[in-house]
Amino acid sequence: MSKTIYFITSNKGKALEAKTKFSALGINIVQKNLGYPEIQADSLEDVALFGVLNVQKRFNQPFFLEDAGLFIDGLNGFPGVYSAYVYRTIGYLGILKLLEGIDFNKRKARFKSVIAYSEDGKKPVFFIGECHGKISVKALGENGFGFDPIFIPEGEEKTFAQMETKEKNRFSHRGKSLEKLINFFDNL
Repeated sequence: MSKTIYFITSNKGKALEAKTKFSALGINIVQKNLGYPEIQADSLEDVALFGVLNVQKRFNQPFFLEDAGLFIDGLNGFPGVYSAYVYRTIGYLGILKLLEGIDFNKRKARFKSVIAYSEDGKKPVFFIGECHGKISVKALGENGFGFDPIFIPEGEEKTFAQMETKEKNRFSHRGKSLEKLINFFDNL
């Protein structure tokens, strides 16, 4: 018998990555766009906690949500917790513009993912994944979403947008936090 877990997100790309990770486990991931307020906070953990507590008041099935951010060293951690807003307003081309003239070796960045998992009546559980890498000098690739065309994971030469979902999941912040969620289910 398969278990169903809801992924509270409007992002089809995130949902596809989660479904791909869970496909062999007998766990059915269902995307559900309930929407929740994303507070202005200093950490992704605070944003995810506020979101999960909000959704718990309206939804009593097992679910998880995820907040993620791109932290660029050369921009003092910007856009960080504001990544979704920055993507919607200036996009990855705006980030490339901000980094113009900065040497490729100084374009270190990291993606961070925080998953908050909830079951009815229980305290939420958090899973964190990070992927270190660099920001490319130009957008490359057609796959993925968000900042994928400009992020090259450590030890690779391709951006996330040049990778298929399964390959990206091996490196990505979300792939790592999803793997921790999978391990949590394996240990139940």
